Amino acid sequence: MTQTKKEIPQAQKAIIYCRVSSKKQRDEGSGLDSQEHRCREYAEEKGYQVAAMFPDDVSGGGDFMNRPGMVALLAFLDASPHEKYVVIFDDLKRYARDTEFHLKLKREMIRRNARRECLNFRFEDSPEGKFIETIFAAQGELEREQNGRQVRQKMQARMEQGFWVFHAPVGYCYASGKHGGKELVRNEPLASIIQEAFEGYACGRFDSQVEVKRFFESQPEFPRGPSGIVKQQRVAEILTHPIYAGYITHKNWKISWAQGRHEPLISLETFEKVQERRKGATKAPARKNLSLDFPLRGFVLCHDCNKPLTACWSTGKRKKYPYYLCDTKGCVSYRKSIRRDKIEGEFDEIIRSLQPAKNLFEVARAMFRDAWDQRAVQAENLVMTLKQDMKLIEKQLEEIIERIMNTSNTTVISAYEAKIEKLEINKLILVEKLAKRPTRQDTFDQFIEHAMVFLANP
Repeated sequence: MTQTKKEIPQAQKAIIYCRVSSKKQRDEGSGLDSQEHRCREYAEEKGYQVAAMFPDDVSGGGDFMNRPGMVALLAFLDASPHEKYVVIFDDLKRYARDTEFHLKLKREMIRRNARRECLNFRFEDSPEGKFIETIFAAQGELEREQNGRQVRQKMQARMEQGFWVFHAPVGYCYASGKHGGKELVRNEPLASIIQEAFEGYACGRFDSQVEVKRFFESQPEFPRGPSGIVKQQRVAEILTHPIYAGYITHKNWKISWAQGRHEPLISLETFEKVQERRKGATKAPARKNLSLDFPLRGFVLCHDCNKPLTACWSTGKRKKYPYYLCDTKGCVSYRKSIRRDKIEGEFDEIIRSLQPAKNLFEVARAMFRDAWDQRAVQAENLVMTLKQDMKLIEKQLEEIIERIMNTSNTTVISAYEAKIEKLEINKLILVEKLAKRPTRQDTFDQFIEHAMVFLANP
């Protein structure tokens, strides 16, 4: 008598899908681990054999095909077209929080013979079940959009208060602030590098944005891309970012030049000089023949032609030697050199031998007094001029706003809005100058004391 072997039913194979909304939740929380644990307990209770687990750490909004984990899950199903898997996920919101893509993903699962099971929702293949599923998917989309709107509103409100809310620009980092929440603070040495780049470009030390780019690349601490270079687009983004001048802007939220609560790296005047140079409106080439190696160049005159001496380094067999020389053609001493230590040593002896006469102090004091009074008058006139300029700008703003109200042409309105923004920036520059005007805290006698000590012993 022969016995027939009974076939042992094969366990249902299952796939687990887990998702959190951001990489921060993945790194700082335990969302993926807890979801996987719950799904594995569910599979064990049902007698399913878990074949794979696919995690995701991206937002639920948008096309599910942009999620790497979901793309890998669908590819896994495509690799076994004859296998019927159960796809398990913890909550309906982890599946999709967009009605359109929820239904689209549902069709993709059905096309691959995959059955969906959720720990907190029961799918039913009936008109009523499909309707309820669509309602829950729409509710998830509503919650997602409401949360997004609430986050945007909070971010906008904080920006209107003067706080930056996006990724910290180069030269800044976030730290706990005295006003609550995170605030931008200087991030050294990058803050000083950015400041030097702005001021160097504004004054002409850097003649173009390419030179600014090279300056950034010469700094080991400055961040670079994967290729190891600083892109020109990155340089342009830095040079046009008002945040470095202490102001915050956001076109979509209609935030225009709000005063920031962070420390500016440069003045608004310097920022505007950079913008003018970028447009090609002004050009300030770097000075030539400026060197600390020869401090007397241009000050000491040739004995024969009475023209200023120049200077250079002369290359010897083993090293270079510094010399002063006359470069005036036709002079008897043309190209005749004098050692630097000789001419500077003699100049030092002359300085040490100077003994000013008594009447020089009286003349100097009178000159300084005149200069003091003149500067005081200039300072008062400057304040009056700045205030007058501000009144003129405010009047121009009122006129432009009135013109905007009387026109419906979108092109004209856009031109007026650009003019308003320019006037607002000019007004902020004037406010900045008024705030930085010097104040006299000491008397004339206190200031003149150091100058007199220097004259007595140069």
